[in-house]
Amino acid sequence: MTEGEEMTRRVTMDDLRRALEEGSGVDEGVNLDRDLKTRAFSDLGYDSLAVLETGLRLGRENDIEIDDSVFTDLETPQQLLDAVNHALERQAAAS
Repeated sequence: MTEGEEMTRRVTMDDLRRALEEGSGVDEGVNLDRDLKTRAFSDLGYDSLAVLETGLRLGRENDIEIDDSVFTDLETPQQLLDAVNHALERQAAAS
């Protein structure tokens, strides 16, 4: 970090894993510790409603409002993580 640069909060893959588990549970045979970074939501047993709920949950937990449409076409956990962190960065820049 350079001088004058503020540290921006980040949501981690662990935060995403917890939000998925708390909000939608985990299908039998899925290991989120191993599979979350490499598999699509559909392969993990999560539908678009689970993705939306998880994204909105992470937004609430981090005091950011994210439009529902942001979550419509996300296919992977990394894409969801990137969307939430992008919203956090926009909020920090606007402050």
